[in-house]
This record gives sequence, structure tokens and C-alpha cells, in this order.
Amino acid sequence: MSRQQPALGARAIFTPPFVNEVAHVTPSTCFQLSLFKDLMRDLRKADDSITMRMNRNTAQFRDLAREKGVNALSEQEACLYFWRELMAKWKGRADIIDYCVQVVDAAAEEKRQRLQGKSMLGELHEDLERRTRGELYADEVQKRMIHNERQVETIVRERSMAVFKARCRFFEPPASDKEGRLWWDAAQSGR
Repeated sequence: MSRQQPALGARAIFTPPFVNEVAHVTPSTCFQLSLFKDLMRDLRKADDSITMRMNRNTAQFRDLAREKGVNALSEQEACLYFWRELMAKWKGRADIIDYCVQVVDAAAEEKRQRLQGKSMLGELHEDLERRTRGELYADEVQKRMIHNERQVETIVRERSMAVFKARCRFFEPPASDKEGRLWWDAAQSGR
């Protein structure tokens, strides 16, 4: 994971504020909680710096309007652009969390089935049963931690939405943007 410094000054204005990095997530990423949390922390940086990013976005649109020789581009255009970028980040993180939830849920279920199947196959070897119970406990802890990320994500979205709405008071995604409307409604209702 890169920890490079953000672009500052004029370079920041002309550098796209969001880079859609594709995080390569494997099942092992989901089971390494510190790696998973580091990944989520890096992906949430866009939300953590939303005020600065919105300032950059406004400056970019103001400069673009100046280049085109118009008084101003619509504030709605700037808000729509920023909304789409924010929504893409939210969707990316939600996809990663959902993937990891499926992975850890499946692993826990497999161990649960193995323990339940012992009565049908006869007694499991005592060491194997103890190891399987320990692995199931570890998977259950991991499962709770990954599931908690959904609540964290809801809180992050609510906070970002409050900042976004303070700057873009009259913005609502166009009715034709069905996915944007779904994310808008979910963020409004705290989901």
C-alpha cells in the first residue's frame, strides 16, 4: 500500500483528486485483520479529507470555467462530479467488505459443518476436534470484526454526506442515475 504525500498547491488543483485504485483482495487479505484494516483505512482517506477534496474540486471547476471563457460552470456540475467520485469510493469499499464477509462466513460455516458431521462419521480425533473448534472460534471473531466494518462504513458515509450536503446544499443526483439515487437514499437513511 502506498503512503505517498498528497499533491499540494497548483499541482493539487490539476491532479485528479481521486485515483480509482483497484485493491487486489484475496481470502488471505480477509483473514489478516491488520492488513484488512490498513486497506480500509487507506481506502477511506478520500472521505477523511473530503473538505480539502471538495475545495480542490471547486477550484478545478473554477479554473475550467476560466479556460472556457465563461463566468462560471454550474455549481451543480462540480457537485455531480464530486458525488460520482465519492460514490465510486463507497461502492469499492462496500464490495471489498461484502467479499470478505462472504469469505469469513463461508470459512466459519465449513468448520461448523465439519464439527456437526462428526456425529455422522463417528468421533473425530480429539486433537482434530479441538483444533477445529479453535479455528471456528478464530473465524467467528474474524467474522464479527469484518461485520463491524459495515457499521464503520455507515458512520464514515454519514459524516461525508453531512460535509457534502453542507457544500452542495441544492444537489440531488439526477433521476436518470439509478445507482447514484440508490447510494444517495442509502446515505440519507444511514445505511
